[in-house]
Amino acid sequence: MLDFMHMMTKLRPFVRTFLREASQMFEMYIYTMGDRAYALEMAKILDPRREYFGDRIISRDDGTQRHQKGLDVVLGQESAVLILDDTENAWTKHKDNLIMMERYHFFASSCHQFGFSCKSLSELKSDESESDGALASVLKVMRNIHYTFFDELKESLEGRDVRQVLKTVRKDVLQGCKIVFSRVFPTQYQAENHFLWKMAENLGAMCSTELDSSVTHMVSTDAGTEKSQWAVKHNKFLVNPRWIEAANYLWQKQPEENFPVNQTKDK
Repeated sequence: MLDFMHMMTKLRPFVRTFLREASQMFEMYIYTMGDRAYALEMAKILDPRREYFGDRIISRDDGTQRHQKGLDVVLGQESAVLILDDTENAWTKHKDNLIMMERYHFFASSCHQFGFSCKSLSELKSDESESDGALASVLKVMRNIHYTFFDELKESLEGRDVRQVLKTVRKDVLQGCKIVFSRVFPTQYQAENHFLWKMAENLGAMCSTELDSSVTHMVSTDAGTEKSQWAVKHNKFLVNPRWIEAANYLWQKQPEENFPVNQTKDK
């Protein structure tokens, strides 16, 4: 409870282990669009002994761009910086450095604040997994990226770019998958511009509008569509759109059976 801020906060599962292990590989910063008082209070909670962040705490008052975060206030080359954030729009100039984190909605008020109608984790009397939740998953990715970036087989560090490493690691997630969408976006919509199409391609999948034997997955919101029924008939995976998002946040292809597609009732 942060009394002077009239705020209650909850630490994400695995955060202590995450900070300890990540600090052995990276020099870490706190960067928030909140004010200085908020930033310092969060630092006290996350790092009470000041062993992970030290004075590397950046708030909105330190930024040089209004409503944006930038690496110009972070020491180090852009080619060697990884960003973890739950807001992509805050980093319009540095999206290639960004590892997107799914927002942690433990309290109902958090869901309401972001316009979600789903129940919060506290309402479900549940929480993220310590062993394979968001932070545990991204720590594995960070280890992989760190190992690849500092690969001793390469002659020198010059010319190495963590953004290229990140892109390569990301493309391994859904490599080998060929996806067709059904009732995910309007018929007249330019499919390749939809965020799920782009997300799937960034994860290494191939997206198509054509049905053929090479299709592996049908991503649909309705099991009753012709395309969905085609997928079932031809033994293709039929999953809801959340399957792509889960792969994006957890950095590995998720079990298809965990993302069933319901049939929409006729009105």
